Amino acid sequence: MTSLALGGEVKPLLLVEALFDSNAPSSYIYLWNGIGDLSHDSKTYIGAGDLLSISTIQESVELQANGVTLQLAGVGDPLLSKAKTENYQGREVNIKLGGFDASNSIIADPVIVFSGFMDTMTITDDGQIGTIALTVENRLIEFEKTRVRRFTDNDQRIDYPNDDGLEYVTQIQDKQIVWGNSNANPPNYGNPIRNIRDRR
Repeated sequence: MTSLALGGEVKPLLLVEALFDSNAPSSYIYLWNGIGDLSHDSKTYIGAGDLLSISTIQESVELQANGVTLQLAGVGDPLLSKAKTENYQGREVNIKLGGFDASNSIIADPVIVFSGFMDTMTITDDGQIGTIALTVENRLIEFEKTRVRRFTDNDQRIDYPNDDGLEYVTQIQDKQIVWGNSNANPPNYGNPIRNIRDRR
């Protein structure tokens, strides 16, 4: 792709993948910055043309979670209905950058330039068409979240529902355990240094 780009033979391609529900692929929305449907990687991307805009994807020398804003104008039903009813927060969004060669074929393979999670959505609707603005948090935001996990039965069953390994942990946390016979008197070895002297 680099050699073609330097030769001026590449037309830019932007792909947006909004995965509203990972358990329901039918809820995924695929968009691209052209006109008409585009088939790629067994997916059909809907052409949004100039109606699709993406804010600047920022890069920095420091490890920062810079987000982006996606805006789609001229939206009608059923996309407006999906935006209003889907449980979108925390769902995955990928933005890929690629290109077309001189024969309008997609150059393998478009690369992910941004990956994150849907945060807030603003919908402007006049009853017929609307505009959707979606802010997306960078995937790096996960490192800023505090994760509290405990060695308890309930916590263990979040990941392993059938694991009984911590079932009795609450009963043993304050329990005093005596090893051996609790009634037996401990052996008296006396003063070991004195015993050694007596043997001389």
